[in-house]
Amino acid sequence: MSTATIDHLDPDVLRAYIERTRWFAGKGRDLHIGEVTRLGVLPGDGPVVVVHLVEVVYDDAAGGRELYQVPLVFYRDPEPRLEHALVGSWEEPADAPLPGAVHAYDALHDREATAQWLRAFAATPAGGSRTADAFVVHRVPGHELDVDAVPSLYPGEQSNSSVFFGEDAVMKVFRKVTPGVNPDIEVHDVLTRAGSENVAALYAWLEHLDADGSPWQLAMLQQFLRTATDGWTLALGSVRDLLAETVTHALEADAADQVHARDAGGDFAGEAARLGESVRAVHDLLAEQFPTERADAQDAAALAAVLHRRLEAAVDAVPELAEHRDGVAALYDRVAALEGFERQRVHGDLHLGQTLRTSKGWKIVDFEGEPAAPLAERVRPDSRWRDVAGMLRSFDYAPRVVERDFALDHPGTDEARDQRAAEWAHRNRNHFLTAYAGGELSADERLLLDAYTADKAVYETVYETRNRPTWAAIPLRAVAEIGAA
Repeated sequence: MSTATIDHLDPDVLRAYIERTRWFAGKGRDLHIGEVTRLGVLPGDGPVVVVHLVEVVYDDAAGGRELYQVPLVFYRDPEPRLEHALVGSWEEPADAPLPGAVHAYDALHDREATAQWLRAFAATPAGGSRTADAFVVHRVPGHELDVDAVPSLYPGEQSNSSVFFGEDAVMKVFRKVTPGVNPDIEVHDVLTRAGSENVAALYAWLEHLDADGSPWQLAMLQQFLRTATDGWTLALGSVRDLLAETVTHALEADAADQVHARDAGGDFAGEAARLGESVRAVHDLLAEQFPTERADAQDAAALAAVLHRRLEAAVDAVPELAEHRDGVAALYDRVAALEGFERQRVHGDLHLGQTLRTSKGWKIVDFEGEPAAPLAERVRPDSRWRDVAGMLRSFDYAPRVVERDFALDHPGTDEARDQRAAEWAHRNRNHFLTAYAGGELSADERLLLDAYTADKAVYETVYETRNRPTWAAIPLRAVAEIGAA
């Protein structure tokens, strides 16, 4: 079945379906459905699964277009078990994989359909690839797949769709796609073959090739980390333990001896240090496996100019930033004076939610980079201090998020909670950074880290103002501290 542009699908039906999904990034924007492309039929026995690319065109002032992967499973008769995933019912044309009247469902919700992805991966020779219909399946050597594992769709909020196959493997189906090599697949492939112990091993991936041979990478299969808990969840638990003890002491009449982060039962400092070592190991391996470069003074000036532009755009979006502009801008001016710095492949969107703690240590996940950035930007070499800054901001966020919840239930403990939250952030940032750096930072390294941290906090103020206004005070506080330094 060759790739084909199709026009028999009702755009209003597709729009209604896409807008109600968890993974659609354009909720609330004015849009219409553009071109719909049928990439092909998923190989294997079972129900007919057809993979489509759906163009979403935005009609608001920002404009733009995005392409979303929409795999549909077709049945002749209604499937009550899939009623929650019904996209619509219509007539498929004579040249379609299943002509005639069909009921179409989101294929990722159908166990019989998702099992076909697993069988397609398993039918590919380890260490090789094979072409099936319009798709190419690649398999990394070193793991025997369990084809009898029961599929289950992850029910949480995600920008992609994840399907677990028992406790053997997990498949990520990319929803918003672009032509070219997906950095998540590329990095996991390289690090898996290099023997990294700090990532979930890549097992296989699925792609579609354009007429000119350009890939559209659609799904990846990875190691299932059975004992894993994400770092954000663990950090929040640590802060809750600390603040629970803090509140108890603060409400006692003889609260002379306040509990500190180092004394709390959920102290996170050891984990922060181990995470710092793991991030450093990943960065070092990335520097070995991908090209590195020395940015010169002109590059430093260009970086500073980008940081300045982001700051000005953020001030326009969040007027409260204006009073801190000069202090942050002065920091960026110092970056412009650097003679140069090292650049390499990095994660690009690193925070506690992109880490998993397993019984065998920390794993780093999701190497797609900043989702909203163009592909060329996401794979471009950058300073490793950008990743470190993202993690430091995450360590600042965790206690402030928990503190907000405690403020509602425990009024009158504001000062004690604020002190302990600040102490938790300071303690864990220091342990992470000390373990990562393995020694003192040079003046240039400290400057870059401070600049990237400021840039991340400025970005967060815009994001929170637009999406979670009640959280905007968290990054605004950080920007104020940076601007005053």
